[in-house]
Amino acid sequence: MTIVKWGILSTANIAQTQLIPAIERSHNAEVTAIASGSGKASEVARELGIPKSYDGYEKLLDDPEIEAVYIPLPNHLHKKWVVSAAQKGKHILCEKPAALTVDDVNEMRHACEENGVRFMEGFMHYFHPQHNRVKEMIDSGEIGEVKLVKSGFSFPLTDKDDNIRMDAAKGGGTFYDIGCYSIHSIRHMLGSEPDSVHVHAKRDATCDVETEAVTYMTFPDGKIAVFDNSFEAAFRQEYEVIGAEGRVMVPRAYRPDINGGDGLVIVEKDGVRREETINADQYKVEVEHFSEAILHGTEIAHTMENTINNLKVLEACLQSAETGEKVMMK
Repeated sequence: MTIVKWGILSTANIAQTQLIPAIERSHNAEVTAIASGSGKASEVARELGIPKSYDGYEKLLDDPEIEAVYIPLPNHLHKKWVVSAAQKGKHILCEKPAALTVDDVNEMRHACEENGVRFMEGFMHYFHPQHNRVKEMIDSGEIGEVKLVKSGFSFPLTDKDDNIRMDAAKGGGTFYDIGCYSIHSIRHMLGSEPDSVHVHAKRDATCDVETEAVTYMTFPDGKIAVFDNSFEAAFRQEYEVIGAEGRVMVPRAYRPDINGGDGLVIVEKDGVRREETINADQYKVEVEHFSEAILHGTEIAHTMENTINNLKVLEACLQSAETGEKVMMK
């Protein structure tokens, strides 16, 4: 077997515009079927040239030809359909956040292990090489000892009245949607887990979700991180690593695909500024990496432990956002 046959659970926009095209661009995967609970699957299948369509997710999971599924469903449905897919023996790429709680992810992990299937959370930015380049700079000592990491992800949400991102029961709010990226990149760049988080958040009184938040994080070795997430500020997606001797800025941190896959790493040290452009097709790399793990049993770079640790921090941020108090990590 050299090709993984994929099924898509949902006609979500990210599936149609990002993952399905990425699978088709890959060398070791192909889309075999798509399913929808809204009746749109057959139309989307015709438009995108997908051989099979189903009017229910269970029907796709019952297809013996499907080896792996991509799940871009609303956040609150991830656990249900990851468990269902695992029980049908399908390998799973699930959009971030993997679930709403750590307990849910542990149930998902148990289902995957019990049924011998591979699982990966879909943090696509993790597979763009610009981040490894930043890690190389940090590890080489180019900017000196790291003192502070800052990150921000924001965009103006113009349709708040009917956007699922504003539905608390379905995993709405800025932390689940975009704050999780900053948490992920900060943990990755520092190579450690925080010992405390303290959030100042602005909440929507009607929907009871945070629409803006600023988070202060401390780490056991004395390092500090600050990040913000907002549904009200202008679009930006960036992080910065500040050392004792210089700094590294990544202004296209999470969606370099908007710039044709061009990531940008900017180094400032001793009054000199250097820019490096690094190109990659991050969705394609993500798909090929996971398909390779399915085909040949290779290690999955984005581990379940990483998923769980990221969600632990996210849960602490949500707790702090609600109470306004500092939360110590256990």
